[in-house]
Amino acid sequence: MGNPAPVVIPRLQQWDGGTGFLPASSLARVVADDTVLRDRLVREIGHVAGLTLTASGGLARDGDIVLTLDPAPAGQAGGVRFAEEGYLLAVTGGQVRISAPTPIGLFYGTRSLLQILRTTTDLPLGTAADWPDYPVRAFMLDVGRRFFTPAFIREHLALMGWFKLNELQLHLNDNGFLAPEGTWQDVPAGFRLVPDDPALAGLASTDGAYDRADWDSFEETAAANGVTLVPEIDAPAHALAFVRFRPSLGLGDDHLDLSKPAATQFVKDLFTEFTPWFRGPHAHFGADEYLADEPRYKDFFNTMAAHLRALGKRPRAWGSLTRMADGVPEGYDRDVVINCWATVWYGPHEARRDGYSFVNTSDSLLYVVPAATYYHPDGLDGEHLYDHWAPHVFPDGQSVEPGDPDLLGAMSAVWNDITAAPYTEDDVRALVEPTFAVLAQKMWSGAGGLPYAAFMRAVREAGPPPQ
Repeated sequence: MGNPAPVVIPRLQQWDGGTGFLPASSLARVVADDTVLRDRLVREIGHVAGLTLTASGGLARDGDIVLTLDPAPAGQAGGVRFAEEGYLLAVTGGQVRISAPTPIGLFYGTRSLLQILRTTTDLPLGTAADWPDYPVRAFMLDVGRRFFTPAFIREHLALMGWFKLNELQLHLNDNGFLAPEGTWQDVPAGFRLVPDDPALAGLASTDGAYDRADWDSFEETAAANGVTLVPEIDAPAHALAFVRFRPSLGLGDDHLDLSKPAATQFVKDLFTEFTPWFRGPHAHFGADEYLADEPRYKDFFNTMAAHLRALGKRPRAWGSLTRMADGVPEGYDRDVVINCWATVWYGPHEARRDGYSFVNTSDSLLYVVPAATYYHPDGLDGEHLYDHWAPHVFPDGQSVEPGDPDLLGAMSAVWNDITAAPYTEDDVRALVEPTFAVLAQKMWSGAGGLPYAAFMRAVREAGPPPQ
């Protein structure tokens, strides 16, 4: 009988176990052409396993960990998903070899090796083939309503890479809700990027905002951990920060007045200002919960989608077309990725009918709202998600088939709706991190062959990412 699959989070898609073990103490070098990943892996193995290895670009020999880009490994399952993000990890009697068609796959293979080394001094012989089921495995953080320090953002990018989550959406502007007896002047609002254009001076929040150096650090940390940033500037609703900056553009609440061309132009100008910061292929223009002027909303939706494409980005938006288009969204730009967040606003069945690619961002299943009385104020139910949820599962009878070609994946989210509540980013960390690994597992390869309690033991054994 071959060796059982080693502990890796997310669990490996395939494992062909051999007989016997390779002592970790016999490893001496990391051999690779990619000097950055090679040198990083040397440091990280020292951290997680206490081994002192050297780096080399020479010919491989016994005692080596060999990293190789191979554009066409033969006979692999996983199809396009393997070709884009998959890897092979082979442990023989003398070497460890990680090969992958892409640098991101090679990086994921090193994460798996590190987790194995953290849990054993003897590596089981065998070969793993691993790839994700879905291309989007995401987390969203609402920094518009509540500022999070750059260190917090970078920390979570590293955690995401450790668990092979690959997109962080930053919701960069938003505002609180109107109290029953309050006024809009009392409602907190924020926009979290510091512009260079003098015409936009004063737009960034004074209680915390990210300048270009901060954003560059996010992009660099993201790239180093296999994560893509998805920046979101939300309009024409949730736009109180913009209305305060330019009162003439508003409707007296947190909605932009789309009857004024200057309102749409303002949002276009924001993306023009900040898109040079954004290194990833996507940008999100919000477009949710606008409760006025459907014909002009459609014009806004189409204008923003076209503008982002002209800036070199693939546009994304929150699904709102059932409510905004009275159930028949004719004439809307179809080349937009939709976050399906509430079936009453626009569910996956409607998105499929209308020809959109979509991401499962279900509010009832995947939203954390600290200090609220709705959704999941105490964090997501990890056991329920592990046992009953998958990216194709939606509420209200709107689930789609596993692997539906229009379903890109899933995204959990933290929304900071309760702006007056005195919680901290440490409190948010405590709400989010217990289910990060569960979500990563279900987005990568399903339940992974373990019951929930055993899976959580494996998560604890895998530990946090190395520093």
